[in-house]
Amino acid sequence: MGTWSTTPIETHFRIIDGLSIRFAESEDRDEHALLLSPWLESLLAFEPTWARLAERMHLVALDLPGFGRSQRRDALLSPRAMGQFLIRVADTFELEAPHVLAPDTGTAAALFAAVLFPGRLRSLVVGSGGAAYPLQLGGPLKDWVEAPDLDGFRGADPGPIVAHALTAIEHYALSDFVREDYLASYDGDRFVESMRYVRSYPTDLPLLRDLLPHVQTPVQIIAGRRDPVVPPVNGEFLHQRLANSKLDIVEAGHFIWEDAADEYAALVTSWWSGGYAAVGR
Repeated sequence: MGTWSTTPIETHFRIIDGLSIRFAESEDRDEHALLLSPWLESLLAFEPTWARLAERMHLVALDLPGFGRSQRRDALLSPRAMGQFLIRVADTFELEAPHVLAPDTGTAAALFAAVLFPGRLRSLVVGSGGAAYPLQLGGPLKDWVEAPDLDGFRGADPGPIVAHALTAIEHYALSDFVREDYLASYDGDRFVESMRYVRSYPTDLPLLRDLLPHVQTPVQIIAGRRDPVVPPVNGEFLHQRLANSKLDIVEAGHFIWEDAADEYAALVTSWWSGGYAAVGR
């Protein structure tokens, strides 16, 4: 993973909009960043980059409702609704103009938040999440989104499904603690119910496509060149339509925040250190 070691993340719970939400927080600093955990993982996915990201930012990482260990509300399981919830989180933690780091499923939610609440967010870092419409997805994600209903998944043991997804982490060795957290995060019916979010892509992503030209918030897009689940064409789609964006394609698969943690952290910290202010000039 490089010369940096991971920093254990201490998690807590807080009631936000009536839901029990798991979060982690770093030392307070002048600037703030809100981190949204990727799907089939949890906020512990940021362990490989946490120490580096926390050097200049006050970090607040969370499991969005229905993901990780946070309580679910079905009405929030779509990118547009989750984007609105993201703003409620920022308000709850009193984060004024935070940067947002939103890989994977957080991508579309963060973009909706930026366009629905102009000026509320300082910048976004997104990528490795469904964004293009018509849909450009692969692997099991494509099947999950296109399945006629959820009935065929309700009797399945989610453990092997999550474990198989994690085999796509090619170069980073998950600790037993983190792996168990990922598995527990989607135990029981939590996996099948969380699928509602990506299954809303055919409805929400056409709306987002039409709104993208109106996003004025600077956006850094980071995609994995060898991502078979969310191909980099999704990042290219965003870059072509956003007025103020930067695209970096990393030589990695889907889980770039772990597999390419050094490069990922370097891109994010460079962006936070001033890169976001130069985009679009």
